[in-house]
Amino acid sequence: MIGQFDRFIGSQPYGLRIETLVRLRWLAVAGQTLALAIVYWGFGFDLPIMPAAAIVALTAGINIVLRARYPGAQRLGDLSAGILLAYDIVQLALLLYLTGGLTNPFSVLFLAPVLISATVLSPRTTLFLGALVFVAATMLLFFQLPLPWYPGKTFDPPPLYDAGIWVSILVSVAFIGGYAWAAAKETRQLSQALAETELVLAREQHLSALDGLAAAAAHELGTPLATIAVVTRELERSLPADFAHIDDIRLLREQSERCRSILRTLTSLGSGDAPFDRMPLSHLLEEVVTPHRAFGIPIAVELPQNRTDEPVVSRNPAILYGLGNLVENAVDFADTGVSVAAHWSDEEMAIVVTDDGPGFAPEVINRIGSPYVTMRGRRRGRDTEGPGGLGLGFFIAKTLLERTDATLSMENRTFPDTGAIVRVRWSRAALGLNLNSGRPPAPAGVIGPQSAATLARDKVEN
Repeated sequence: MIGQFDRFIGSQPYGLRIETLVRLRWLAVAGQTLALAIVYWGFGFDLPIMPAAAIVALTAGINIVLRARYPGAQRLGDLSAGILLAYDIVQLALLLYLTGGLTNPFSVLFLAPVLISATVLSPRTTLFLGALVFVAATMLLFFQLPLPWYPGKTFDPPPLYDAGIWVSILVSVAFIGGYAWAAAKETRQLSQALAETELVLAREQHLSALDGLAAAAAHELGTPLATIAVVTRELERSLPADFAHIDDIRLLREQSERCRSILRTLTSLGSGDAPFDRMPLSHLLEEVVTPHRAFGIPIAVELPQNRTDEPVVSRNPAILYGLGNLVENAVDFADTGVSVAAHWSDEEMAIVVTDDGPGFAPEVINRIGSPYVTMRGRRRGRDTEGPGGLGLGFFIAKTLLERTDATLSMENRTFPDTGAIVRVRWSRAALGLNLNSGRPPAPAGVIGPQSAATLARDKVEN
């Protein structure tokens, strides 16, 4: 049941391992037991030992249940951990009620749950626990049993002393809790920045490895593709025009040429564009979708009616390949048609690719763009039990587009419509700095003018 409460507040970037919380609570149980034993049997002070022992035993029982039912490595969510820490505050308040209230020196332990929460849980939970401490301390200021003391004597401090302890507890909770939260927040931000940096480096390493594979593929496939093109061209010339399979031979030649064109695109991703190689966005989109119109799926290019301020963008190979991959994927899965819509404003330019296929698989939609994550469950016209793609195409396209300062978002169409929607956005600043400059920013040694793929360009073109 623990962990199910977190569904009411959603996923949180905070939490606490059960093993860590259980160990801290065992330490509290041991300390409370030792304190009760020393006061009752060591000093001989009179106190309600049985109710106090029952409260400590209840905490020990809850610890045993937690340890037996849940693995120690399980991470409690923000709300679940907050509930257990709230119980610890209530348990401590009950013990203090039985042993003198705020005059008990152990009332300072109210700080412990708030400090733990400020370190690993959300500010909302920490504020709730701080408010609970305020309520408990205020109740103990007016309602408590006498502090255990020597037989025949009572320890009765003046009300001003009790009020001072109450104020000190609240100030300590606010100050120390706030200080711990600020320090923990800085640590979390640093850890998140390091994790994001490692993720970027991992993506670049994947792409760098694929760059070498592209060079090897271009080198190895250049000769056989050229041979196929020559043979099919000779067959097309030698066979009569009414030959039954002349259309198939022509299609084979066209597709071999398309394969060579794709390899040329891959090997020119870092070469930059010609100084005046710029075109209106509508022309660039036509160049992107034209190679994919021969597969029987209509592709509609939708543009705003008012095109007086249409962006003029660079014919950037990274953008051509990235958008082409998105369109190709949409064509593969579409049932009746694909839409490529362009929008622009004073702040941004956006391209939206939509299809009416099965859409993204729910189990991978949050991981799309990672290498080796297949985007969908099946491809149009293929056996569902056959081998699927490796998920590298979208990873490469996404990485290249993001190098031009593009932002990608993916979602499925709203029921009852089916299909996927991929949005690519550039800000106007990025449009001016990157798209119109003709050269996207590329880390050196990954996809650049001196990349390994460039070495194979002559092999492909010849």
